[in-house]
Amino acid sequence: MRPVRVPAVASAVAALALVSGCGAAGGLESAGEAPSAVEPARLWPDLPPASAAPYDYGEGETARIPGITVPGGDVHRLDPVAVAQAGLKAKTDRDSGLDELPDATVRQIRACRTAPDDCPVLAPYYFDLTGDGRDELVLGIRMPGRQLAVRAYRADEGDRGDRGGLTRIMSTSDAVISVELAGRDLILRAPSAISGYEYRTAWSWDDRQQAMLATRDEILRAPERREEADRDRTSSPSAPTPESSGSAADGR
Repeated sequence: MRPVRVPAVASAVAALALVSGCGAAGGLESAGEAPSAVEPARLWPDLPPASAAPYDYGEGETARIPGITVPGGDVHRLDPVAVAQAGLKAKTDRDSGLDELPDATVRQIRACRTAPDDCPVLAPYYFDLTGDGRDELVLGIRMPGRQLAVRAYRADEGDRGDRGGLTRIMSTSDAVISVELAGRDLILRAPSAISGYEYRTAWSWDDRQQAMLATRDEILRAPERREEADRDRTSSPSAPTPESSGSAADGR
């Protein structure tokens, strides 16, 4: 049996009726032509290649902490003050000069056992920053001028996985308003010279570098409800305490 042929005109009418029916019934309707994608325009294309940029924020700097072993690879079992004191002797592959602790802070760290009230090492936090299922240790160290040094440490695997060493995978300092955790990123908020704005820097783990890198640095409008409080905090002589959703333990 041969198929019945439908006249072309009848087919067109039927298709038009079908489309009209969908539109009348609240179905999909055309929004017009989509805009064409436009690639970025390159300005000054004849500029010579850039020279190597200087390191900033201590990015990519790691340091093995001398004299510290991590039983079972568990940083929760470490004494944060001992880590901070041992870190004073740590050597990095390069010295950016941006995170050197002031002499007064160094003296306070060394005297944490005898003068605990003046110890600048804040209570530690523990997060899985690298995504390997193990927590890293995050320390804050108060410095003069409302500056805060933020450091993160990762346990190394031992020869038998039982007592490895400790490596500092992040080290930076700034006039910090707050320290927050977003996913596995550490977010540092710092005041801006522009009234009503603040800097936010996101530090993220980089597998290739085996370190925390400043992956996003931006200046944003400060939340209106915080603008006045932030101005007061940046002018206050009291020291900030990092904010985070993780667990904390007394570090003194």
